[in-house]
Amino acid sequence: MNPLATDSDSGHSIEHARRALAARLQSAGIEDAGLDARLLVGAATGLDLTGMIAQAARPLTSEELARLEDYAQRRLTYEPVARILGTREFWGLPFRLSEATLVPRPDTETVVELALEIFRGLTISGRRPRIADIGVGSGAILLALLHEIPEAFGIGTDVSPTALETARDNAAALGLADRTAFVACSYAAALHGPFDLIVSNPPYIPSGEIPKLSIDVRDHDPHLALDGGNDGYDAYRALIPQAAERLAPAGALIVEAGQGQARDIETLMTAAALTVDRPPRADLAGILRAVSARKMPP
Repeated sequence: MNPLATDSDSGHSIEHARRALAARLQSAGIEDAGLDARLLVGAATGLDLTGMIAQAARPLTSEELARLEDYAQRRLTYEPVARILGTREFWGLPFRLSEATLVPRPDTETVVELALEIFRGLTISGRRPRIADIGVGSGAILLALLHEIPEAFGIGTDVSPTALETARDNAAALGLADRTAFVACSYAAALHGPFDLIVSNPPYIPSGEIPKLSIDVRDHDPHLALDGGNDGYDAYRALIPQAAERLAPAGALIVEAGQGQARDIETLMTAAALTVDRPPRADLAGILRAVSARKMPP
């Protein structure tokens, strides 16, 4: 018998499968078991929430049961749902993932919020606004900004060809291919300014802390996108001076920070002749998550 079924429900209905999977995930100590079960049942059946409610009593087909059990086994090994499904929503937009990209997290939307706030205060005349995303990954930050700033052009860099392909595919799927370019390089090395906004979610986990991360991050996110060196600041030391050289006058650099890192990042920005003119932006958990500085006009 399929583990998602019971003797009292030989029809394996959609509603029963959802409840049974939620119970299994909860027993395994997985947070948000109910939400995960709904997402996985929806993916296995091809139904959204409304469809699952309307068809709650419908028996699953043998193919749907097999697909759902595969998803269940993967989730029980703490593979994130986004990895299982291959997609994740960020800023209300769908993003395809790959093994070379981080799963976009709500915390990172704080970077987008701060970048948009700064952009609205800029005066740009005689040319198209330009945005760069250093370590673009899936393209989540860059494409969210381009979605909100329709007149802008964006360039994403990454050392991973697979990540760049993923970002390029996401740009095409979102109708932004003609407003983007993607470059393989280390940080901003291949870029030429000026840029009005430069954004980045660089690797910032200290190397020694990676084994202590949750299983879903430690075993499933690419280490290249996590490992920030011995103290967690290697990427910032490299990208901040490069970004400072490529910013337009009054342009801004906005980066994501790990817990407790914001003030040290501000110090690195100041050392690169950037001006910290506003406090870091906290995420919903109260962590100072987005740090910015500007290149003041001469």
